[in-house]
Amino acid sequence: MGVKQAIKNFDAFPRAEEHLLQKTQSGALVSIVGLVIMATLFLHELGYYITTYTVHQMSVDLKRGETLPIHINMTFPSLPCDVLSVDAIDMSGKHEVDLDTNIWKLRMNSQGHIIGTEYISDLVEKEHTAHKHDDGKDHHENSEEKIHLQGFDQATENTIKKVKEALANGEGCRVYGVLDVQRVAGNFHLSVHGLNIYVAQMIFGGSKNVNVSHVIHDLSFGPKYPGIHNPLDGTTRILRETSGTFKYYIKIVPTEYRYISKEVLPTNQFSVTEYFSPMNEFDRLWPAVYFLYDLSPITVTIKEERRSFLHFLTRLCAVLGGTFAVTGMLDRWMYKILEALTKPSARGVYR
Repeated sequence: MGVKQAIKNFDAFPRAEEHLLQKTQSGALVSIVGLVIMATLFLHELGYYITTYTVHQMSVDLKRGETLPIHINMTFPSLPCDVLSVDAIDMSGKHEVDLDTNIWKLRMNSQGHIIGTEYISDLVEKEHTAHKHDDGKDHHENSEEKIHLQGFDQATENTIKKVKEALANGEGCRVYGVLDVQRVAGNFHLSVHGLNIYVAQMIFGGSKNVNVSHVIHDLSFGPKYPGIHNPLDGTTRILRETSGTFKYYIKIVPTEYRYISKEVLPTNQFSVTEYFSPMNEFDRLWPAVYFLYDLSPITVTIKEERRSFLHFLTRLCAVLGGTFAVTGMLDRWMYKILEALTKPSARGVYR
């Protein structure tokens, strides 16, 4: 008997108490609430298990000889497309022009509607390809040597007239496309530097009248991955009764995004600081929007990972078991409370 009793003591499922075998309305209510809670928690845990999470790792950037893609999508509401140019310069001072680079300019009227399209096959105007630029040098000084003092030819006069009409009509320009540059520090800028100093003077009447107000719809250095944040997207800078040069100092961080499917997406993320330099009457520079970038020597690797199935089972058992235990306790308390409330009334009837 002693052995049998000892074995019985290991029974983890003793017979339920008598009140638990009785079906009541309060027990039904608690059961329904418990089932709803368990179903909700089960779906939550299932979604938690299916959803991936990311792990960040850092390492030294060992990439060499690759290009850096720069995706541009900007609007200049106060500059016609005929005067707007895109220049790309690397740290050596030479222009980097890629034949595969695609840049488009869309003419826009004063209401922001597209009225024409122009494709730029070369990023830099022909008269600038032989010159070296840096951030603080005025391009117009180099242009003076090529200007014929005898006057403008018919094509130049037609361009001046056309641009003046576009300015009077409130035309703007939207620039979008991809620049493929070398993976070295450099800058690209959007400006009226494609014009020589005399043509620009004839059109605008001075650098203070060049309005480089702009809206950055999208600026990125590679394809987008889940969760990426490009800090310049949606940036709006509108100048009123003033002019100047905008400079965006960008620190690019090479990034690899590894999907759960083991696919690797090479891209870049970046941080930025902004500086605005207003024009003054002694400034010989013409307004522009500069993006000066440098690359970090550290690569960030972002991996998608999923929680293990055993982890999911552990959490599921804890959640469902805990809910079942709590609802059982709640049913027991409600049964005892109702029993205590109904017993005195029952004694009064038998008397």
